[in-house]
Amino acid sequence: MSIFSTIQAQIVGANAAAAAATTVGLAAGAAGAAGPVDVEQKLAEIHKAKGSPNLNWRTSIADLMRLLDLDPSLDNRKELATELGYTGAKDGSAEMNIWLYKQVMAELEKNGGIVPASLKD
Repeated sequence: MSIFSTIQAQIVGANAAAAAATTVGLAAGAAGAAGPVDVEQKLAEIHKAKGSPNLNWRTSIADLMRLLDLDPSLDNRKELATELGYTGAKDGSAEMNIWLYKQVMAELEKNGGIVPASLKD
């Protein structure tokens, strides 16, 4: 399973993630069986369930990955960048990390998630 599919499965659900596995980069519109998922609410629930660790998951791709129990290593962020079509230098720069976060949110929205503007900016 790709890194993005793993992220999506934990937030939007396994059905949407399976559909996205073959459609990353396309507007699949694959909502889970229960309908669209409020991404911010779901992440806040995960954050609370874990005892509200000191993570900046609302803006940081590394902290978002930590919240979802994924290794935020540079190698994994490079892999995620490749999956999502990043064309810049895959060096862990702030530019790459900001792009990754925004792209993850955009893809979640395309594939069954409701993403508020505060998580897209």
